[in-house]
Amino acid sequence: MTEHGTGPGDRAAQQAGGAEARADVRQDNGAQVKTRKDNGGVPEAGIPELVIISGMSGAGRSTAAKCLEDLGWFVVDNLPPALIPTMVELGARSQGNVARIAVVVDVRGRRFFDALRESLADLDARGVTRRTVFLESSDEALVRRFESVRRPHPLQGDGRIVDGIAAERELLRELRGDADLVIDTSGLNVHELRAKMHAQFAGEEEPELRATVMSFGFKYGLPVDADLVVDMRFLPNPHWVPELRPYTGLNEEVASYVFNQPGAKEFLDRYAELLRMIAAGYRREGKRYVTIAVGCTGGKHRSVAMSEKLAARLAAEGVETVVVHRDMGRE
Repeated sequence: MTEHGTGPGDRAAQQAGGAEARADVRQDNGAQVKTRKDNGGVPEAGIPELVIISGMSGAGRSTAAKCLEDLGWFVVDNLPPALIPTMVELGARSQGNVARIAVVVDVRGRRFFDALRESLADLDARGVTRRTVFLESSDEALVRRFESVRRPHPLQGDGRIVDGIAAERELLRELRGDADLVIDTSGLNVHELRAKMHAQFAGEEEPELRATVMSFGFKYGLPVDADLVVDMRFLPNPHWVPELRPYTGLNEEVASYVFNQPGAKEFLDRYAELLRMIAAGYRREGKRYVTIAVGCTGGKHRSVAMSEKLAARLAAEGVETVVVHRDMGRE
């Protein structure tokens, strides 16, 4: 999952919009900036949907972009952030031929990041529906990927790969915090990342809110892409019941044991109610994705049983829900 430069299709896309773009931009200290603040008289219904793909170098931005391209999105790689509003406007003028645009951006300097922030504010002011996908990965995985292709990190300069990773992570901190969807690719291969992107974007109609409920084991580490984390270690561990130890939380006897413990059903009811309130707030704020991590010691019994019940509650509330058991089977 290494990054690549702009491809022939991307250059052709930029050239195709060149004539119209020149009418809408002017040169300002060498950079193209928009001179018109309206949407060119284009009806709101004509404004294309926008996805911004960003994240750590080596985390799989190009793979994610290729997946969207295969799903019919118009993909532009390495577009300067200042030109994103122009790209959206050109798409709006396409009379529906470009209904969905994905832009791949990386942040390699403070001025570049400031330009991205200004472009996003401009898009918000225009009422453009946009989402940000952030590709995350652990330092160890990124170092391994850069070493495998024998390439330096774009920000390492005269230092080490880990120095470049640390610098990029700091620059991207704010963008990661504002992202609608964070995908941790540390343990994913190319096909698994494509499957995740396909699951999120392949639907013909985008749901109001999509949730991933993930069980995990604390002894294997916290999921870095979790929005909400809850701890099931306040419940007795079925691991210490010999007849239940070999099974998982998917087993009916294990699940019955977990939910017959004091506080288990009460926690499920109250947390489901809390999630109902959070989901309503996410919808109001336009957030479409949430990852709820449910942990226990090994990620085998309590967290699995609770994740299944929470997912069922969310689905009953109209939230499209996927259940992932990250650590089940690792023991």
